[in-house]
Amino acid sequence: MTSDRSSNGSRPGSWRKRICRLLGREPQDKEQLVEMLQDAEQRQLLDRDALGMIEGVMQVSDLRVGDIMIPRAEMVYVRRDDPLSRILDIAVESAHSRFPVTGEDKGDVVGILLAKDLLAYCNESKRTGAFNIRDHLRSAVFVPESKRLNVLLKEFRSSRNHMAIVVDEYGSAAGVVTIEDVLEQIVGDIEDEHDHDEGAFIFKRGKGEYTAKARTTVEDFNDYFDSDLDAGDLDTIGGLVVNAFGHLPARGERVEIGGFRFTVMRADSRKVHLLTVKPLQAPGEQQEQASEPSP
Repeated sequence: MTSDRSSNGSRPGSWRKRICRLLGREPQDKEQLVEMLQDAEQRQLLDRDALGMIEGVMQVSDLRVGDIMIPRAEMVYVRRDDPLSRILDIAVESAHSRFPVTGEDKGDVVGILLAKDLLAYCNESKRTGAFNIRDHLRSAVFVPESKRLNVLLKEFRSSRNHMAIVVDEYGSAAGVVTIEDVLEQIVGDIEDEHDHDEGAFIFKRGKGEYTAKARTTVEDFNDYFDSDLDAGDLDTIGGLVVNAFGHLPARGERVEIGGFRFTVMRADSRKVHLLTVKPLQAPGEQQEQASEPSP
């Protein structure tokens, strides 16, 4: 029989009850709870960072793995039969710490390879020795796209795994999700020295796709993409996107503006934080078009 208590001994939602007692009233739904928290922040009972993390915790309980996973097309992986030289090149170029290992088909993940297990082979003199990737394979964890993020986070903590392979209804790999992906929904982007240059606001995620901080200025955006977006009185790309929606968008909502498709990666009840940017035409060839949310 499973317990309904969390790992720290408190019942789920108990932190909400404590906050409600502190604020002196009980909310009737999640929207009222968010309004109460925002009021608490305005009264300096909570700072802005704490409010953002509480909203992130609430959002995690509503999101599923499929909402945040890295899709298979963008998954950095190695093949079971790849030579050592190619595996080392992929590890160095991507700077990832873990790699799904596939069989003949990209959807057939047979295990996980840790970058630290390759360190012994980085010495040129040791590359001539026998390398068998099967000796270093670790078991992969498989999760469905429908699994809730709060459940996945508990499983990551209890199993000490940092990566899971997301499978579709046919059991084929649909993508990958890491503990960092889940935590970023709570605390915001966790950037390290390998993500992009310090202070950069736009960086490339994969072929034809970029990530941009919402506070990127429209001028900097146009310089980066050699585009000509007209922001009017707006300063940032986030403001331009919110204006195009006509409301504060939630994660996953998309809009097309001036030859770009913007997808909201992270947002709270106050503002948009992070966007995925996909040019619909080659850089420099974007044509101005009406800003209409995509269906």
